[in-house]
Amino acid sequence: MKILAVCRGAPETLPGKKAKTGINKHAVSGAVMVDELGLLGDAICNRKHHGGRDQAVYIEGSLTLDWWAAELGRPLEPGTFGENLVIDGLDNCQVAAGDRFIAGDLVLEVTSARIPCSTFAAKMGDPQFVKRYIQARRPGIYCRILASGTVSAEMPVTYLPYADERVTMPEMMATFGRRLSPEDRARYLAAPIHHKLRALIESDAAV
Repeated sequence: MKILAVCRGAPETLPGKKAKTGINKHAVSGAVMVDELGLLGDAICNRKHHGGRDQAVYIEGSLTLDWWAAELGRPLEPGTFGENLVIDGLDNCQVAAGDRFIAGDLVLEVTSARIPCSTFAAKMGDPQFVKRYIQARRPGIYCRILASGTVSAEMPVTYLPYADERVTMPEMMATFGRRLSPEDRARYLAAPIHHKLRALIESDAAV
């Protein structure tokens, strides 16, 4: 595996929206520093729902983007989905919480699946895109930073799957907001999932 593109965005307002967003990302040349809060110079405008230590970097796999390009009938430039990194040869459907990606000194750990929102639909110019994205069951991948580092296109990537029971990205999106069985709850909580998702699951268990 290798990094195909490193993408950053600047604050801007989408048609039909009032709040600024950094979802419009574009590939950059050269090296970019990544610390515990993400890529330096990348705009995170709504910090209530985006960014933070457990959602510092957003990844799309090239195989998933190829599927979407065929589904949408047009090529997708790097950053189209708001991703920070495009990784060659990666299928989002195979990724689980706790999986790690290593590029040079940078170590990323997967925490959660992308849950689409109205801003994403506005970016894609399709009011029905949230529904379409959920039905496709190919969500993007959020990661926390275990070790900071500098990344650039063409850097090799080592992929280390989580060794224990897996919670995949499609499963995580499909069960979002739903009550889990006791067995699934235990499996989710045993994995290094996003702290907000962990709190939701733990609060549901306490009801």
